[in-house]
Amino acid sequence: MSLYSSPYDAGTNYLDGQFLVAMPGMTDERFSRAVIYVCAHSSEGAMGIVLNRPAANLSLPDLLVQLEIIPELERIRLPQRVGQMQVLMGGPVETSRGFVLHSPDFHIAQSTLPIDDSVCLTATVDILRAIARGDGPENAVLALGYAGWGAGQLELEIQSNGWLNCPADSELIFKASVDARYDLALRRLGIEPAMLSMQAGHA
Repeated sequence: MSLYSSPYDAGTNYLDGQFLVAMPGMTDERFSRAVIYVCAHSSEGAMGIVLNRPAANLSLPDLLVQLEIIPELERIRLPQRVGQMQVLMGGPVETSRGFVLHSPDFHIAQSTLPIDDSVCLTATVDILRAIARGDGPENAVLALGYAGWGAGQLELEIQSNGWLNCPADSELIFKASVDARYDLALRRLGIEPAMLSMQAGHA
């Protein structure tokens, strides 16, 4: 039994709309200190977006130009908040594909998936066009790629103390600095990061 047991029960719960928080002993380097927002979880598997891996040297205006959503000359006319919107490396699967987590004030029929009351997922280029026009969602982050698990794989990793889970917080997704998200998620679980690090050192 881990010192910090997870409230997860493999028999009854799915984790849509929850955070996964990597334990210090996470053996997969790709997910060391990761905070993942779970977008979908069922008996067939799970997918989520890593929230604390910024895309190096890539801004949303860069991406809009690369995808030919706007010409280079239009970059200076973009709404100011477009330049401030985060671009994340969302996980190791389909890294050339974009996934936008956003507030529920924006919806595209048959494309937008509401995950909980405060977060939706849209994975079509239409949302990027709307953001470029200035009529996209109020809050959004763009992730390239996602984290995926096959049937039963995530459950096994949780039971092996690879992950803790807790209810998600839209403020952490959309407002908190990327560097602070791991510690904030731990505190949401009632764990002081320094204490967890010390415990890991004495395992």
